[in-house]
Amino acid sequence: MSSHIDHQKGLLITAIGGLTLTVDIPLIRLADGEAWTILLLRTGTTLVAALIIWAVWRSLSRNAPQLIPGWSGLVVAICYGLTSVTFVTSVYHTTTANLVFILAFNTVFAALLSWVLLKERPRPATVVAMLVMIVGVAIIVGDSIGTGHLFGDFMALCSAFFIALAITLSRASGKDMGFASLIGVILPLGVAAFMVSSEGLQVNAPWWIIFNGAVIMPISFFCLANGPKYISGPEVAMFYLLETVLAPVWVWMVFAETPSRNSMIGGAILIVALVAHSLWQLHEGRKRRAALAVSHPA
Repeated sequence: MSSHIDHQKGLLITAIGGLTLTVDIPLIRLADGEAWTILLLRTGTTLVAALIIWAVWRSLSRNAPQLIPGWSGLVVAICYGLTSVTFVTSVYHTTTANLVFILAFNTVFAALLSWVLLKERPRPATVVAMLVMIVGVAIIVGDSIGTGHLFGDFMALCSAFFIALAITLSRASGKDMGFASLIGVILPLGVAAFMVSSEGLQVNAPWWIIFNGAVIMPISFFCLANGPKYISGPEVAMFYLLETVLAPVWVWMVFAETPSRNSMIGGAILIVALVAHSLWQLHEGRKRRAALAVSHPA
């Protein structure tokens, strides 16, 4: 019974994190500011919120996780920091649809990195899903040639790689990296502060980005980082898809930004491949658990 309750808790926590993350890009766009100013305010407020949460947690419990758990935690934090830089840069240099569709490619990078770093050879079905997703990304990037979006698409691909590397290294270490993703913003915060010092703050509606950094980022990252404690990787991946599906919808509703035909085709290929592969992994996981239950009856 307790495992069922834990599973329900995991689904709820991860759903909250996934849904919260879907408003990240619209809030960045609503703030209407220069990229370095937005990065400074987003990371600065995230860092302050994370330190306050951690300080309160530590005052209430001795079991509060470390901010940076060792050298592996430092590398993971740096990966998350690089993700912040490339992500915000991408927001300003490509369409929202291209950005979130390409970010979904992090599952391919995760599978490849697990193969190289953890010696987890991907199954044939995973290889097929990866090849299909490569086709989807190629369609999106190909559509950007001549539109000025190629740099933004490349930055989105870098974001997908860094987040996949952070997740893979977290799994390899087996440590609690819940706060590493939030403390990692120190790196982009320092870069943004240096750039803004010469250019000055340039933002028309700072309250949107302050709300994003102080509330949205801590909630989404904390929930998504804790989800894997209770539910499987494929189930967590399904909730990450919420941003891929919903962020372009919010941007279309608020800014009337309509994705191109090829972007929609490539995005549809990515989503179908991800959903099909995640459902297959869930099915295989249930089969393995059922086989274990039969071979080791209580």
